[in-house]
Amino acid sequence: MKKYNSIVTVAFCLLLTGCGIYNKYEQNTPTPSDVFGAQMDGNGNYSPLSQEGDGSGSLAQMSWREFFTDPLMQQLIEQVLANNTDLNTARIAVEKSQAALTASKLAYLPSLYFSPQGTLSKFDKNPWAKAYDLPLQLSMDIDVFGSITNKKRAAKAVLLQAQMQQEAIRTNLISITAQQYLMLQVLDRQLEILMQTDSLWNKSLETEQALWENGKAYSTAVNQMEASYLSVKTQIADTRRNIRAVENDICKLLAVSPQHIDRQKWGTTPLHHAEATGDAAERMFNTKYLNIGIPAQMLENRPDIRMANHAMEEAFYNTAAARSAFYPSITLSGSAGWTNSGSGMVVDPGKILLSAIAQLTQPIFARGKLIANKKIAVLTEEDLQKKYVQTVLNAGNEVNEAMADCMTAREKHTYYQRQVQVLREAYTGTHELMDNGKATYIEVLRAQESLLDAQLSSAMNMYDAAQAVIALYIALGGGAD
Repeated sequence: MKKYNSIVTVAFCLLLTGCGIYNKYEQNTPTPSDVFGAQMDGNGNYSPLSQEGDGSGSLAQMSWREFFTDPLMQQLIEQVLANNTDLNTARIAVEKSQAALTASKLAYLPSLYFSPQGTLSKFDKNPWAKAYDLPLQLSMDIDVFGSITNKKRAAKAVLLQAQMQQEAIRTNLISITAQQYLMLQVLDRQLEILMQTDSLWNKSLETEQALWENGKAYSTAVNQMEASYLSVKTQIADTRRNIRAVENDICKLLAVSPQHIDRQKWGTTPLHHAEATGDAAERMFNTKYLNIGIPAQMLENRPDIRMANHAMEEAFYNTAAARSAFYPSITLSGSAGWTNSGSGMVVDPGKILLSAIAQLTQPIFARGKLIANKKIAVLTEEDLQKKYVQTVLNAGNEVNEAMADCMTAREKHTYYQRQVQVLREAYTGTHELMDNGKATYIEVLRAQESLLDAQLSSAMNMYDAAQAVIALYIALGGGAD
């Protein structure tokens, strides 16, 4: 007989396992192995994006304090993380999910209620009868078919998603703050260039006015010079306004009123890796240190991919719970207390009353609700699996795009450096020729404007490069403490 009972027990457990209502979630959704894709070299040829070692040297392994070496930027990021409203909202969402998980864990325990009750009754001409009950009522659901377990596991997956959402917001804030800080620096650099140009062009205008007063130049030349000079003045005003706008945007992140944002001069501190060498501009985006690692390492760090994985986990347990709903539910309940009402009679003094009930409920016909819930859960699980794969592909695309931007900006930096050098020489030479009457003011104007455009474009390219490095760092899952 004992052998028979053991066989029945094993067979019952195998049945439950086969139905999947007690299985634990395992992530086995296949993803592309070449998720980073290919990169294009200077000749237009494509080759697989470099993936070195085991990922231990990847940018993603660096904390944001290691990556962003500027102390004022670090201080600003810390203030944003401490004060930002969106991050605070995400923290509250995590705490709500933690409360829900705690409640789901307590579902295994019995519920206990104290529900005193008193009645007055009178029949015909008999005196009033006073009856009272002072019971403690207990009720407990027996989790034979995994309903409570799967709901608890689903609640935990919801908590993990909330935590990953908080991490995603946090990482995004780090990225945005760093980019805004760098934008302030590059705007300061552009303002410096414009102020230097303002000084030079003012001297050119004074020279042209002197030539006109001595009859060696036309008034139209003076007017053209003045118009160009005033154009620089308007660019200075616009740049100052842009600086104020960026500072205000940072103040929104800080949840403070508009104010000045302290920052260092552009190029003072390398963007990443304190040991990076080269001139101030090149150190901002030295690609020698841009080790992207391998896709598996990226999957372990990106909060959006981890959140998509936990969404699949939640769907898996919701499907298991939907299957559990087809099985019987068992509830144990009972009460113990003091009463003076027993078997329809009122007695005095009261007596102790004990009761116990075991109830089994087997669904037979629920108007298709259970079947529909199961189908919806299965389809949701399938949908989230596809979204997970797309999230991985999107992540790989971001890495590829950021790396391409880094390489392009670095290549353009060399060209811009040479272009600025050539145009500065051209401007100086043309101005000397004009002073000697061998060049027209039109040639000087063109040289001035070309030099200014190249200088401003070079500064913006350095920002684009730094922004690309930040995008690469975040795309690889960087941003940890």
